[in-house]
Amino acid sequence: MAKTRISISLDEEQADRIRQHAERAGMDVSAYLVHAATRQMAETEAMEDQFSEVDALIAAAEAEAASLAPGAGTADEHLTEQEHRNVQAVLNLVYGQGGRAP
Repeated sequence: MAKTRISISLDEEQADRIRQHAERAGMDVSAYLVHAATRQMAETEAMEDQFSEVDALIAAAEAEAASLAPGAGTADEHLTEQEHRNVQAVLNLVYGQGGRAP
């Protein structure tokens, strides 16, 4: 397999730390960086896979919200006083005291 060279720029302090870590791992700098990048990519892909269903639900909810008319879903006069308090308590959990989005 043909190899491809990638050039990176970094501070001397970062370069020294990478060299030290590579040496401790018994690797040259190239092998160490490839190993670190490959490991990071695997972790990222695993997280993306784990949360893909949640991400899809969020995207669907955002799309639905974007399609609503301005002010849709804000009429709350039909709520009881207890329901108002419950809604406010949840909003306080989400947004902090005051319960309103920034």
